[in-house]
Amino acid sequence: MIRNNRPFIYFPILFALVLIFGIYIGTKLDFSVKSESGKVFSIPQKRSNKLNEIINYVDQEYVDSVNKDQLIDKAIRDLLQELDPHSYYISAEELQSMNEPLEGNFEGIGIEFSIQKDTIVVINPITGGPSEILGIQAGDRIVKVEGKNVAGIKISNKEVMGLLRGQGGTKVKVSIFRHSANKNIDFIITRDAIPIFSIDVANMLNNEIGYIKISRFSKSTHEEFLSAEKKLLEKGMKKLILDLRGNGGGYLDAATKLADEFLGKDKLIVYTQGRARPKETYFATSRGKLTDTELAILIDEGSASASEIITGAVQDNDRGTIIGRRSFGKGLVQEQSGWPDGSAIRLTIARYYTPTGRCIQKPYEEGTKKYYEDYYESLAKEDSLGIPDTLPANDSIKYLTPKGKVLYGGGGILPDIVIPIDTADRSVFIAQISYAGLFNQFSFEYADKKRDYLKSFISLESFVKNFNVDSKLYSEFIDYVGKNSIKKDTKGITPREEKQIKQRLKANIARYGWNYEGFYVIMQENDRFIQRAIEILTPQN
Repeated sequence: MIRNNRPFIYFPILFALVLIFGIYIGTKLDFSVKSESGKVFSIPQKRSNKLNEIINYVDQEYVDSVNKDQLIDKAIRDLLQELDPHSYYISAEELQSMNEPLEGNFEGIGIEFSIQKDTIVVINPITGGPSEILGIQAGDRIVKVEGKNVAGIKISNKEVMGLLRGQGGTKVKVSIFRHSANKNIDFIITRDAIPIFSIDVANMLNNEIGYIKISRFSKSTHEEFLSAEKKLLEKGMKKLILDLRGNGGGYLDAATKLADEFLGKDKLIVYTQGRARPKETYFATSRGKLTDTELAILIDEGSASASEIITGAVQDNDRGTIIGRRSFGKGLVQEQSGWPDGSAIRLTIARYYTPTGRCIQKPYEEGTKKYYEDYYESLAKEDSLGIPDTLPANDSIKYLTPKGKVLYGGGGILPDIVIPIDTADRSVFIAQISYAGLFNQFSFEYADKKRDYLKSFISLESFVKNFNVDSKLYSEFIDYVGKNSIKKDTKGITPREEKQIKQRLKANIARYGWNYEGFYVIMQENDRFIQRAIEILTPQN
């Protein structure tokens, strides 16, 4: 969980002494003695200067040349990792790319692209971005940038982003090959702020139940949610499935604002407290529009931090049903502080607690490696139980909700209804296809050849209803897989595997016609988490 509201120069006193004052003093003073051989060694006279003195000593005396700046960066990085698994150092080079998903935008020409056969292919222009406004289309090939050839030169994704991203208001000339025109078309694109959306899909599953999937908690998440909420309410939504699976978190205020949509006035959402930080509480207001909407939240082992704040607030206030698997267990609050060289640290400054008082941070005293090993071991143990609706809890501390439901601390949030991993649903053959990227590659090539055909479906709903992966298309894909050296089991493909393959193909083809919304709408059909949530939200006759 990240809080990003401190002044730029702010930094804990210890680190300021070590890394600023210490470096300055170290360059001005020379505390030294001679050894019996006459060799001079630097001796740290003040404990606060030890780190700087060691780095200076290595820089001066090490057998090989070293990069002092890199030594300092590594020392800070390793030091912070010794504190806890979520305090860390970010170099200036890394900071921008790490912040973009949380800030909710970057500056560029506004396309989603893929490198296909050593050519930059536009997968989709981003809605409202400068490329879409100029008329750049899915399937266009970018062959030149500023007059220089970029096709057939083994260009990388990083190099493409370096060419096309840039400060808003700057211009870039691109030459695009479009099959329908059979010639190159030149565009001069003015770069602009491009949104990064945190809501992957928002749609109605039936006449009453809406579904919203959130991938991260950024600055724009609450605003995006309000827009999705409005759209679904207009379509008759009376119940909601909020999907937070795989959502690793983000900004604290984004989580509290979203939780506010579901909780009545003055309900406690979360509180934070640290050794040097006083207790800070967050309560719901009267602004929420979904306080009476039936709610189910989906979580899994990838749901962390901000996702756990919302889940904990809903569960502790008896507000909805939590479905899925035990969440990650990250209950630490990080604060980002910047340095003049463009680097930053994210330092843990508090823990957060759910309304009943649970700190769901799992133990980390034995180090980062053990921290993650224990997590996967406990996950495997829980899933091996195979109990669909209950889960024995070994946690020692019990908490009670206002309605008397027993909750457990000890790391992560236990769902009200557990969906164990279905080992029968796993397929080595399908996993190999997926890891090799063949679903995406084949679907792109199909959609690229069949763009006019896909446009004949007037809407995503029409595509979902009328497009099927027939035996001819399925056989073409299996042949394609074989040509890429992936062999099926000697027993052949089971009916269950065939059904999954066809669904994945259809979803990926829809993704190239209707973005990720198309993909998720189709993958919802056989999703066990979603189907269980629908059962819970649907009254039994």
